[in-house]
Amino acid sequence: MTAALALAAKGFRVVVLEKAERLEDVGAGLQLSPNASRILVELGLKDRLGSRAVTPEAVSIMSTRAGGELMRLPLGAAATERAGAPYWVVHRADLQAALAAAVADHPDVDLRLGGTFEDVAAHAKGLSVVYRSGTLRRSEVASALIGADGVWSTVRQHLFPDVQPRFSGLIAWRGTFEATQLPKEYTSRRVQLWMGPNAHLVAYPIASGRQINVVAVVPGTWNRPGWSTPGDLSEVMDAFPAARWPGPARMMLTAVDSWRKWALFTLPDGVGWSKGAIALAGDAVHAMLPFAAQGAGMAIEDAAVLAEHLSGNATESAASIAAALARYGRAREARVRRVQRTARQQGRIYHLAGPFALARDLAIRALGPERMLARQDWIYRWRA
Repeated sequence: MTAALALAAKGFRVVVLEKAERLEDVGAGLQLSPNASRILVELGLKDRLGSRAVTPEAVSIMSTRAGGELMRLPLGAAATERAGAPYWVVHRADLQAALAAAVADHPDVDLRLGGTFEDVAAHAKGLSVVYRSGTLRRSEVASALIGADGVWSTVRQHLFPDVQPRFSGLIAWRGTFEATQLPKEYTSRRVQLWMGPNAHLVAYPIASGRQINVVAVVPGTWNRPGWSTPGDLSEVMDAFPAARWPGPARMMLTAVDSWRKWALFTLPDGVGWSKGAIALAGDAVHAMLPFAAQGAGMAIEDAAVLAEHLSGNATESAASIAAALARYGRAREARVRRVQRTARQQGRIYHLAGPFALARDLAIRALGPERMLARQDWIYRWRA
């Protein structure tokens, strides 16, 4: 929907095919750093999102080895002033609702629920996109097709059938709890990152601060269909034993109402971004580990860059559209690869144990908040 709004802002008429019959409140929290929030604000979503999102005051970096906080990175007004846009944490459903409302209000965006992509063929007038709506098979003529359909992308399968998602060997346990369940020191307006041996824990407020989103990441195996399933509290508590994890971290785990286990799948570096008048965006082309908090951010950036490259005279011919989409991929590839590498590296750092964890903690303290925050400038200060 972000891509649709960005393209419509450039004068395109956009049809969004969504296979779900209705939009539902699914998922949990998202972190939208300034590189992403800036784009959403420019698309006119500030009022719709500002009332639902939380602007955290800080990121608390915590270590189980140290038994508590190593450093507190200032966010809030400081991050907004530094990067020119807010750092938001938001429930995925609230972001979806804000985007859906903006799409519904835009005369040039047509959201078609229950529309499942099946095939696409090129011809003299552009593309014929074939999709199924209920029991009917329909076709839509389009200048371009953008596959923003996730890690299990059907459009990518059509373009690059040999590219398959890879299980990372990590499981993310996700859940929420009402902020009133725990004392305020556990639920303040900050992002908490707890690093521990072979596991880490992230918690932050969402839903205007009424709920706390919790993500616990541990190694695991996955041999079942799909990539998400209900989880059991006893299993997650076994992965965060009292002998290694301080009480405040475990207290947040026990407060969660219900858990879901998400297998973390990624795509290899170097997946093709486009072929002819068909291109990919978001997780369909660069699904990554969440340890840089940039999965949603990179997809939102893709939307802005895609619209920029397709605007102007790019629609004069099929060849110019293909060239514009190729430029879009080249413009995105190096940055996204760097973010993917950063996410992998940070995941390894979070899970260090023994003397390596001690060295990590000492290095973080030596850096200090200002230099640590400056290390994020290449992500946060990016502009389309």
